[in-house]
Amino acid sequence: MVTQTESAHSTVKGWAGVAAITASLFVFLTTELMPVGLLTPVSSSLGIPVGVVGLMVTLYGVSAGLGVPFIVAWTRRINRRVLLSTLLAILAVGNLITALAPSYPLVLATRLVMGFANGAFWAIGVGMAMRIVPDRHANRAAAVVMSGISIATVLGMPLGTILESLTSWQTTFLIWSGLSVLVFLAVLVLVPSLPSVNAVPVREVFSLPRVNVRLRSVLITVVLFVLGHFGVYTFIRPFLEGTSSASPTFITVCLIVFGVGGAAGNFVAGYFVSRNVLASFTVGAVSLVVSLVLLLTIGHGQVGVMIALVLWGLSYGVVQLSQLTMTQNSAPDTFEAAMSLNTLAYNTSIALGALFAGLLADNAGLTSVVWFGVVLTAASLLFTVGTRRATA
Repeated sequence: MVTQTESAHSTVKGWAGVAAITASLFVFLTTELMPVGLLTPVSSSLGIPVGVVGLMVTLYGVSAGLGVPFIVAWTRRINRRVLLSTLLAILAVGNLITALAPSYPLVLATRLVMGFANGAFWAIGVGMAMRIVPDRHANRAAAVVMSGISIATVLGMPLGTILESLTSWQTTFLIWSGLSVLVFLAVLVLVPSLPSVNAVPVREVFSLPRVNVRLRSVLITVVLFVLGHFGVYTFIRPFLEGTSSASPTFITVCLIVFGVGGAAGNFVAGYFVSRNVLASFTVGAVSLVVSLVLLLTIGHGQVGVMIALVLWGLSYGVVQLSQLTMTQNSAPDTFEAAMSLNTLAYNTSIALGALFAGLLADNAGLTSVVWFGVVLTAASLLFTVGTRRATA
């Protein structure tokens, strides 16, 4: 018979494990997006175009997206704590190599390998958190882990920008390597043993979009939204430097403002998404399009930039939580497999968005990048509303 004291102790240990998994998301996401705040310094330091530096995001996203269904399926018999610890070890070593690499090709190769670890984490992390707390708290645990997105946006990327301004971009990645080691140790100590229970073979993973119409529609929505959003976001620093003569300090403030807006958007959406996810996504996507248009029209001064970024951050927080909820609702019985496909779509689209936006930035100017975001985000809105109406 389990006593109240034992139950409370187990619950506390479970939430400590959730905190370690949330910290894992923080270091994975900040590592993925860190180059966004460092494009200009890396470009100047290595003497390569800004668009080429964007490949640090592109290759990371390619491997994170394309590799995740295979990695999750091939490791389906591996204890999930062991797998997460291994992924964090790869992240720590990868950040160390990035900091010390003597050439840019080695940096890109390292980012490619790190991306595989990132994608696998996104597929297993939320499910792990939901398993180590009492069933009645499973959804809350998932929400806590996903809050790592906002924490990374609010603190991680701006902190990376600040560290770069005080030291160098290499030192920034070196510090992140050390942080990855600390999170690795936290997972070993705080996360209990978790034998794999719901991973499925590769063939079954890839058959889901064919047999599940709702999931297929959500994945298309994710692709369009992420292409547009991250295409612009990847090049926000050079855009602000070119249009509003933004200083490094102002850019850091902008990233913090965007992150705070995203956190607020997540908080607000947490109340409305469970009631009407389509309405929440629609409002968020419309606001996102408006924010990018404002960036083009009033983003030549600091006040206009701040207005646009506050709305953009709020909108992103709402859309982000909405698309995750739509994924979960579309495949509740095969959640890990659905999340691996969501990760594939999301990270591949980050990569392609950075690639396409980089080509536009180098050949048509940074303003065209923002228009790219407007068109793709609007397309995700129209597709989602249209398909939901057709289904109804």
